[in-house]
Amino acid sequence: MNTTADRHSEAERPLGSVVSAVDPAAWDRPSPCEGWTTRDVLAHIIDTQREFFAGRDIDLGERPSLDDPARAWRQHTARVADVVADEGVVDTAYDGYFGPTTIGATFEQFYIWDMIVHRWDIATGAGLDDTFTDAEIAAVEAGADSFGDSLYMDGVCAPGVEVPDRADRATRLLARLGRSRAHAV
Repeated sequence: MNTTADRHSEAERPLGSVVSAVDPAAWDRPSPCEGWTTRDVLAHIIDTQREFFAGRDIDLGERPSLDDPARAWRQHTARVADVVADEGVVDTAYDGYFGPTTIGATFEQFYIWDMIVHRWDIATGAGLDDTFTDAEIAAVEAGADSFGDSLYMDGVCAPGVEVPDRADRATRLLARLGRSRAHAV
């Protein structure tokens, strides 16, 4: 396996566990992402990954129906795993938003980052407990650092929120991403 495939698998396992644990009635509850339900957050992950690959002429097939979100996620992520397992694909160079890059580097920098961040949003919206590992916190912090001011562009993250100085590292990270533990159910 290549690095991109490994990182996708590492991010998918806990996200897949959360998605599988969501009670069917919880998919339409509000998420910490303003104006989005928990189902909308999952749709965002699926749709942005599909759009990214389609923009690189990679067809993931028909978009799975979100009538059964857990099944849709399993179908989608299996297709993505097949794509990122192909070293020829992940090594393909193109001119990205931040300059020359590869499909794999972009997928790791943003789309895997998005999977980690939105796992918390889905869990929180569904009333599930979810915590970041120290490695995930470090990865999300590094990703946020790499985006610079683009972190707060429309469609990325809401402006940061205030937290007490004594807040733990995960709470400070969530606040930087415009999220508050106060949203937790």
